[in-house]
Amino acid sequence: MNKKKRYEILSILSRNNPEPKIELFFSSDFELLLSVILSAQSTDFIVNKTTKILFKIANTPETIFLLGLERLKNYIKDIGLYNTKALNIIRTSFIILTKYNSIVPNNRIELESLPGVGRKTANIILNILFKKKTIAVDTHVFRVCNRTNFAKGKNVKIVEEKLIKVVPSIFKLNFHSWFILHGRYICTARKIKCNICLIFKLCEFKKKIF
Repeated sequence: MNKKKRYEILSILSRNNPEPKIELFFSSDFELLLSVILSAQSTDFIVNKTTKILFKIANTPETIFLLGLERLKNYIKDIGLYNTKALNIIRTSFIILTKYNSIVPNNRIELESLPGVGRKTANIILNILFKKKTIAVDTHVFRVCNRTNFAKGKNVKIVEEKLIKVVPSIFKLNFHSWFILHGRYICTARKIKCNICLIFKLCEFKKKIF
């Protein structure tokens, strides 16, 4: 896809949704961090349903750590990989509590040193909380980028590297949110909705549904 088409696509998405919002519910930096950790291989709907109850009981590094591993597991048991996630969350809570004075770190190196926080999670935290022009590539973003030919790549790392190069600076802050929403509701994995797609004419997918 050429530069002009990419710019037109992002301009359309920007006009349609100038201030896109993440669909995870949170009221603090720490709550978002936990929600993003929980969202790996899960849906925002299930995570929000879970945290709605959990955060009423514990929503700070101290209260989550004091909750303990087994009680935390009980609260998040409906989420995939809950055993591993519970352990990571307890460990991360302890580190943030003792090393960072209960404040979520605002740089990649420190974020990725936390248990359960990989590059994608760090990118989301840096982007949403700290307004960094990072681009997280999840399954939705990866699919839309490859399907539309916006930025093709065999894995998320390659796609992210391409996006950092080809997405104009003015669009980088909201890029992840636009593409994840597009992939979640329009350019879905199974039932693609080309008939209501805003970027239909610019998309280079060869198997469009007319």
